[in-house]
Amino acid sequence: MSAAGTPPASAWGAGASSGRRVTLITTGGTIEKTYDETTGALENRGSIVARMLRRLRLVGTTVQVVELMSKDSLHMDEADRARILAAVRGAGAVAEPAPGRGAATPVSGVVILHGTDTLCVTGEHLTAALAPPAGPRVPIVLTGAMRPYEMKLSDALQNLTEAIFATGVLPPGIYAVAHGRALRFPGVVKDRAARTFVRVCREGSPDQREPVATPQSL
Repeated sequence: MSAAGTPPASAWGAGASSGRRVTLITTGGTIEKTYDETTGALENRGSIVARMLRRLRLVGTTVQVVELMSKDSLHMDEADRARILAAVRGAGAVAEPAPGRGAATPVSGVVILHGTDTLCVTGEHLTAALAPPAGPRVPIVLTGAMRPYEMKLSDALQNLTEAIFATGVLPPGIYAVAHGRALRFPGVVKDRAARTFVRVCREGSPDQREPVATPQSL
C-alpha cells in the first residue's frame, strides 16, 4: 500500500511521459470473474485486467492499473465505496487534492472496473460525494460486463475499450459506459431485461430519448 492507502499501480501503454494518462481502478465484478475448477463456480479471485490490456493497442495512452479489491459487487458495502472514492481522489481526478497530498500527477481520466449489479449505486455515491466545488476535473467512467471476460460472447473487452476511449472525449463528470453508450450520473440504472444500462426519467421509467452523453450536450 502507498502512504495514501492505495495499492501501487502498474502501467500499460505508451509510457508515463507520453500522451494521455488514465488511471484504471479494478474492484472485481463479473468482468473479472474466473472459473474455479475445484468448485465449478465463477469467482473473483484477483484482477485479470492485465490479460485484457495486453490485447489492446494503446497509442499515446498510458493506463495505470490500481488493483483496489476483487469483489462481487453484491457483496460491496459503504466501506468499499469509501475506498473507491479515496482511490479516485488519490488519482488526482477531483478539483481538490486528496487530504494529506499535494497536487497529483495529472491524469486525463479514471476508469473503474465494477460489477454491474451495484455499479449504479457506486456511481450515485461518487456523484453525491464529488459535488461542486470539489467535483471531477476529468471524466470518471464506471464500466463492467454482463458476461465474464473468460466466457465466449463476453462484452468485457468491448466495454473496457470504450471506457478508456471515453476518458479522452467526454467532459468532466461521472459516467457509466458500456455497449456503445455513455450515460451521465445521476439517474443511471441497470436494465436487467435489456442487459445494459439506461437513464431513467423523473417517473422512473427508462428514458430512450436522450441515452447518450456527448460533449455537445453536457
